[in-house]
Amino acid sequence: MSTRMSEAPENVRLIGGEMLLWSDLSNMGGITDWRGAALELVRRMTPASGRVLLVGPHPQALVDEVVALASEAATLVRSYPDACALGSRHPGLEVFCGRLEMLDADEPYDLVLAIDGLARTHSAEAPAAGWKESVAALAALVAPGGRLVLGVRNDLGIDRFIEARPADREGGDDQWAPHGFDPGYPSGPLAVDRGLESAGLVVQRRYAAYPGRQAPRALLASEALAGDLPDALTFPLSARGGDRMLAADPLRLTRVVFRHRLGEELAPLWVAVATRPPVTPGVEGDLPLGLIEEGAALYEFTGTATRRLPDGDERRIPTGRVVEEILVEACAREDVRAVRDLLARLAEWLEGGGAVVAAADSLVHDGTRFAAISPAAAPSMPPEPRVVLCRILWRFADRLLAAGHHHPWPWPLEADQLALTLCGMAGRPCDRNDLDRARKFDAELGQPAEPAEQAPTYRDLLGARDRLADQLTAALARIARLETKLTYRERELVRSKSRLRRTQRRATAYRRTLGYRLSRRLARPRKVARRVIRLLSG
Repeated sequence: MSTRMSEAPENVRLIGGEMLLWSDLSNMGGITDWRGAALELVRRMTPASGRVLLVGPHPQALVDEVVALASEAATLVRSYPDACALGSRHPGLEVFCGRLEMLDADEPYDLVLAIDGLARTHSAEAPAAGWKESVAALAALVAPGGRLVLGVRNDLGIDRFIEARPADREGGDDQWAPHGFDPGYPSGPLAVDRGLESAGLVVQRRYAAYPGRQAPRALLASEALAGDLPDALTFPLSARGGDRMLAADPLRLTRVVFRHRLGEELAPLWVAVATRPPVTPGVEGDLPLGLIEEGAALYEFTGTATRRLPDGDERRIPTGRVVEEILVEACAREDVRAVRDLLARLAEWLEGGGAVVAAADSLVHDGTRFAAISPAAAPSMPPEPRVVLCRILWRFADRLLAAGHHHPWPWPLEADQLALTLCGMAGRPCDRNDLDRARKFDAELGQPAEPAEQAPTYRDLLGARDRLADQLTAALARIARLETKLTYRERELVRSKSRLRRTQRRATAYRRTLGYRLSRRLARPRKVARRVIRLLSG
C-alpha cells in the first residue's frame, strides 16, 4: 500500500524504495536530453483518450508535452525531491516515487514511456534488478493493445569509441552501480527485440539515435538503415559536443560506420516501440521512418526525401559526395590538379547563382553539379561571389587544419594563408580585405567554423606526434648526411691547401737556383730580338 508524506503535494505517492535525499534532475548530465525528434514521436503515439505513464526521469519539455496531450498522465521517479517538484508543477499529474518493481498500478496504461532507459528506475536501497526483469515489470504495466517506448543505451556504440573517459565514470547519477555486469543486458538491436518479445510484447519499430546518447538529434528506423543512405543525410549526424574528451574524430568514425552499414549495430542508443497483443492492423502507419533535427527545424525522413514538419513540402535528398570529403581526400593524395578543378567548378557554380550560405561541409557534388544539403534562406544583400567563395574556402581551411589532415601546401601555417592559396587555385585571387569580409559574412550567418583552438582528439595528437617524429627523423638524417659531406670536403680542402703550399715552396726554391737566374738573363736578349723582328716585319 502506498503512503504519503505530509510535506509532499497531494498527487505524490510513495510506493517504496524511494530515495529521499537524492535528485536525478539536479544533474541532467547523465539523463538523455531528448528534444524535437523524441517530442514528435511522443506526439504521434500519445492517445487522445488514454492513460500515459512516464517511467524514470525525463526532460521537462517532454513531461510538459505528455501532460498537455494525455487525458490522464502519471510518472514514476525514484527521487523524492524530483517527485515533489513534478507534483507541484503539474497538479493533475499522478506522481509515484520509488522503485519500478514496487509499482502496483490499479489499471494498465495505454502508453508507457521509458525513453531514458531503466538504469534510473532502481534504488540504492536495494540491489538493482536485471534488465530482463525490469523489462518484464515494465511490460506488465502496458494494457492490451497499448504501447511501450523503451530507450536502451548501446554499450558498444560509436560514442564509446569516441569518448576517452571511462563510460562507467562519466559523472552520471548511478556511479554506485557499475554498468556492464548484467549478462541479460542487450548486446545488439536483435537482443532488444528478443528481450521485449520474451516479456510478451511485439516490436513494431526500432530506431537508432544519433549523434550521441546525451542529446540525440535524429531517430532512424532499422528499415532505413538497412540500405545505403545518401551522404547528405548521414554527414550531419556527427558532431563534437561540449566539454567531452575525445579519443578520435567523431566525423571520421561515424562516416565509416554508415559507409559499412553498421549504423544500427553501433548506434549510441536504441529506441524500441513495442505493443502488447492484440496488435491493431496498420498501427505502424503513424510511426515515422526517421526524424532529424537541424537547428530549430525538424524533418521527417520518408525514404528518398525529407519533409519539414509540421506542414512543409517534401524535398528530395541530393545525391553525391560531400565536397569537404572530396577535398580532404584529394589533399591527402596531394592531387593538386583535382583540387584546382573542383574549386574552379565551385567558383563557377557560385557565380551562376549557387547557394551563398553553403559551405564545404554542407554541399554535395555528384560529378556534374553541386547541391546544398539543407538549403537556407539567403541574406537580403549577399556579397559578391568572390567573397562567398573565400568564406567557403576559409571555413574548409580552418576545419582541415583543426582536424590535422594532410595537405600539399606545407608553407601555410594558418587558415588565412591556406584560404588565400586555395582562392588562387580556384582562379579567383583574394586579398586580406576579401578575407576580412568573408569572416564578417560568416559571423552574420551565425555558422562558426570548427574552432581551431578546440582541443584536438587523442588520436589526432598521436598522429601529429608521429608526423612530427617522421619529419624530425628525416631532418636529422639529412643533417647527418650534410655533416658527413661537409667533413669530407673540409678534409679535401685541407689536403689541397697543403699541396698548394708545398708547390709554392718548391717554386720559390727553384727561382733561387743559379741555373734559373742565368736562364732568365740569357732569355731576355732573345725576347727583345723577337719583338724587334715582329715590329719590322709587321
